[in-house]
Amino acid sequence: MKKITCFIPCGTQEETLKTVQELQKSELVSKIIVVRNAEQTCFIEGVEVLVSEPLTSGKTVKRIAGLANTRYTLIYTRQSSLQLGQLALERFAQVADDTQSGMVYSNYLAVKNGKVENHPVIDYQEGSLRDDFNFGSVLFFRTEIMKKAAEQVSEDFDFAGLYSLRLGVSQYADLFRIPENLYTEQESDLRKSGEKIFDYVDPKNRAVQIEMEKACTQHLKNVGAFLEPVFKPVQFDEQVFEVEASVIIPVKNRVKTIEDAIKSVLSQKAGFKFNLIIADNFSTDGTTELIQKYAAADDRLVHIIPDRTDLGIGGCWNLAANHPKCGKFAIQLDSDDMYFDETTVQQVVDAFYQQNCAMVVGTYQMVNFALEEIPPGIIDHKEWTPENGRNNALRINGLGAPRAFYTPVLRRIPVPNVNYGEDYALGLAISRHYQIGRIYNPIYLCRRWDENSDASLSIEVMNAHNLYKDRIRTIELKARKK
Repeated sequence: MKKITCFIPCGTQEETLKTVQELQKSELVSKIIVVRNAEQTCFIEGVEVLVSEPLTSGKTVKRIAGLANTRYTLIYTRQSSLQLGQLALERFAQVADDTQSGMVYSNYLAVKNGKVENHPVIDYQEGSLRDDFNFGSVLFFRTEIMKKAAEQVSEDFDFAGLYSLRLGVSQYADLFRIPENLYTEQESDLRKSGEKIFDYVDPKNRAVQIEMEKACTQHLKNVGAFLEPVFKPVQFDEQVFEVEASVIIPVKNRVKTIEDAIKSVLSQKAGFKFNLIIADNFSTDGTTELIQKYAAADDRLVHIIPDRTDLGIGGCWNLAANHPKCGKFAIQLDSDDMYFDETTVQQVVDAFYQQNCAMVVGTYQMVNFALEEIPPGIIDHKEWTPENGRNNALRINGLGAPRAFYTPVLRRIPVPNVNYGEDYALGLAISRHYQIGRIYNPIYLCRRWDENSDASLSIEVMNAHNLYKDRIRTIELKARKK
């Protein structure tokens, strides 16, 4: 019966005691080990203590693997108290037995501001390589598999230990989700979704990102999906174009912001001909009339309305990129954003030729609706390197902005006809063969306001988005293996 060794981090005496008592209720638990640092104290009857670095440390992961001697190992990752559901550990063990999974995790209940809410998580896929994948705080490992995976975890990791462990586990067995609420935990991060999505590029998290990249890169090498830094050269004379560059704006009902976007394009100074193509997806709020006003005054603005009603943002991009007036380079601008200054288009085109690339990604500055800088400020994606950027791209959730494409390559790779993740899918597919160029000074203003499409999403919508991006990564991972 005794087949679970439990490891929990040391919090306050009261919180840690509650978690210990909760785990001790199950006859399946063989041993409880509290992980604490040298400064912490923990005096709880019936538990052992492991003095070590945090659970994210590679050294701690290896020590856990060495101490675990039962069929299963449970790692609880929060310092707040854990409340288990009815026969929760028995259910974890049953599913782990039945599926022979390397790790089992479950949905849970989250306490937010005193209110209990459902918190479903999503199924793990081969492409679920994000280091912020949410398993919840209870990780239930088959010890035999965990020990194998721990062998490849670097002791030098301060932050990527657990991430490297679960990547290693996935190489030997499934990571299986139980779609049931098996425990309750306190939710400490109460920020809106739009405030969380840039954490991975916040400069203060740079050291973490470097470690995560190392762990992911090693995983890709282990599974045969790593790409060496060898790229197809780009021939910039494939086709003849009327203009050198086109700025493309897909839009639907953005009357409050589209005028600023249009002005920022038409005020560009460049040593070549360029135009602006706006794919107006049946706006009903006055956006169409605003675009028509500017199109009548400046023939550089090409206003197109789809002849079909089933297009998302990706579909509008396909429409604009295949328009006969599209230029040699297609440059992105969202309908509620602006270019940093009048040199953006010139800088982007120069980057294509200087770096011989099929796609260019710039640097943006986060601003509020009044164009005042807001945290985290300038997002430059300096985690990208020419040598390993396309491998690390499978770990992070986006490549940056603005994005620009060599149009003949863009026309060969259909953009997914969706409203979320289409740019990421396109970037991954292009990077499989071609170098992606970078501009590291700000050339774009990313405007955050309440009407952003990702400003405040429900957990269900966020899960759908993450599930889709994981699917995109899975497709790309399989293609790279092939």
